[in-house]
Amino acid sequence: MSGSAQSGQAREDDRLSPVLRPVRAGSGFEEALEQILQVLRLGLVPYGERLPSERELADRLRISRVTLREVLKVLQEQGLVESRRGRYGGTFVRYRAGDLAPTPSGGTSQVTDIDVDDALRFREVLEVGAAELCAARELDGEQRERLRACLAATKDAPLGDYRRLDTRLHLTLAELSGSPSLAAAYAGTRARVNDLLDRIPLLVRNLEHSQTQHAALLDAILEGDVDGAREVMREHCAGTAALLRGFLT
Repeated sequence: MSGSAQSGQAREDDRLSPVLRPVRAGSGFEEALEQILQVLRLGLVPYGERLPSERELADRLRISRVTLREVLKVLQEQGLVESRRGRYGGTFVRYRAGDLAPTPSGGTSQVTDIDVDDALRFREVLEVGAAELCAARELDGEQRERLRACLAATKDAPLGDYRRLDTRLHLTLAELSGSPSLAAAYAGTRARVNDLLDRIPLLVRNLEHSQTQHAALLDAILEGDVDGAREVMREHCAGTAALLRGFLT
């Protein structure tokens, strides 16, 4: 594989690694479906792009390709992905982040299905914890570069892509906390929060403020400032919570 191809594969691995993980024996189909749905809901593979190959997905999830094909068949029947044959074939995403969110049952979630206060409180606990743990860790050069690249991607993102790229930044922080359990819990919680965010307008002033906070947060983490990272993240979560409560409750 060429250097550029390897680099492209590494970037794809990075964006999916916070969500895709080996499933437990005995519940492979259900957990694999849940995880791939999270990939779609979080916009980690945007509308029109191709999912990783069946072999890669099966390897990541530690399931058979037969089980994986059953999962992909369900997603295709729900109109969330499309299978194409040929040299440039594969499984392509047909779900746009911001549509009514798919659930493992194949239905869609509504705001009335979500306890807004509970989702926001749990999100804050996980986000603040992840920021604290990241700042306390000795991140290596590759991990630091991942964070910088995620921040840079949000900086000049078109409005239509901002939420997806913002999600990727926060998922990467959760992953780099060093706690797989925290990262897995955060992926599910972020999907719930995005269901809520998709029902309020994107406010340019708010996004500018968020970007300032993101930059301050990464500075604190990369400098090992645990207290600073915790406080910036707490303020960041509080701002999002205030908007959501204002629009939805």
